[in-house]
Amino acid sequence: MEVKIGVQHTPRELVLESAQTPAEVEQAVAEAMAKDSVLSLTDEKGRKVIIPIAKVAYVEIAESSGRPFGFTAVR
Repeated sequence: MEVKIGVQHTPRELVLESAQTPAEVEQAVAEAMAKDSVLSLTDEKGRKVIIPIAKVAYVEIAESSGRPFGFTAVR
């Protein structure tokens, strides 16, 4: 699953591939907001991303898009 996180005053968003379910990510965001603490997510390689929830502009949760390999024919 792909998670995109917009951070305030930063031109680029953070993008990570996560093995967590959309419900788990949503729960982590909701808990961080309720506690006014940090949002902590782990990607598929086990790397942890920690962001102060006060700096999070948005969180987009989407299914991973299959990226094409090699050359594709355009008709």
